[in-house]
Amino acid sequence: MNRFDYVRPASIAEAFAAFQPASHYLAAGTNLVDLMKGGAARPKRLIDITRIPGLDRIEWLADGSVRIGALVRNSDLAYDERFQKSFPSVAEALLSGASPQLRNAATVGGNLMQRTRCPYFYDVASACNRRLPRSGCDAIGGENRLHAILGWSDECIATHPSDLCVPLVALDAVVEVEGPKGARELPLDELHLLPHAAPLRETALTPGELIVAVRLPAQAAAVARHARYLKVRERTSFAFAVVSVAAGLELADGKIRTARIAMGGVAAKPWRSREAEAALVGSPPTAEAFARAAEIALAEAKPSGDNAFKIELARRLVVRALSSALEGTPQAMPALPGSPIASVSGAIHAV
Repeated sequence: MNRFDYVRPASIAEAFAAFQPASHYLAAGTNLVDLMKGGAARPKRLIDITRIPGLDRIEWLADGSVRIGALVRNSDLAYDERFQKSFPSVAEALLSGASPQLRNAATVGGNLMQRTRCPYFYDVASACNRRLPRSGCDAIGGENRLHAILGWSDECIATHPSDLCVPLVALDAVVEVEGPKGARELPLDELHLLPHAAPLRETALTPGELIVAVRLPAQAAAVARHARYLKVRERTSFAFAVVSVAAGLELADGKIRTARIAMGGVAAKPWRSREAEAALVGSPPTAEAFARAAEIALAEAKPSGDNAFKIELARRLVVRALSSALEGTPQAMPALPGSPIASVSGAIHAV
């Protein structure tokens, strides 16, 4: 690990004043510290934002939306009773990630900003355009069965690891950002960037900008009665998604009024399929309709190596997530381990 300065500001303004090139904002550090230990990240200055007041609150606003501070702990959000009832797929995603100890430390803002778990990114002896521009991508032609099937390029085939981001993108979450030049908002779906020719730039944030909150609109709760987050992983707990799907349905008069579909583990960002959602609106919630939506959602998918199986897996998981959502959120079927809606503690399901 390299030597670095450590600064603990008492306000957002002090954090901006302390920012300089090669600085990193630090919250729990559950991802950043690992990167630093292995040499994949070498910040010259860490700016510890954990003492800045006001960033650790869950606020229900007058219009019915909810504002989640960037320093809210994953476990606190997942176990918040009102939040669980309004946005069950988000709570389910939170509790399917990491371990209880990490969830007690990790923050919402840090979850959004976590970096890929591609082993070639972590291995400083490997070529990685995301870590070192124009060095190449050893994942292409290497061990890549868990890599991207959507939105990848010849420069990078990494995936984004977040569970939380997947239902948040499906529910039109908005990110509140502050920086040296002022405050702004952007849809979470626009925060993470696809690699294209410049994989080094992973987000739409500019130097010095800091995520201060995530906001979910009131209308996102319309699918609360029919919402699920399903995740396929290589072991039962503390594993990142091979593929995950967040699905939500709003039903009226035997037809689908609103549909929400987003996938994780398939691209360098959470992947929302608005085309598949649009195909479901106005249709009866049938197996045929769900299969058609899954085909649309994966229409542009292609292997980036030895991972063609992920395309069919993702199709099946989209159908399964929509079918599970149709059955209803409360205890309709066994949920992921630790889920607040599991009927049996520790219950699991197969895909």
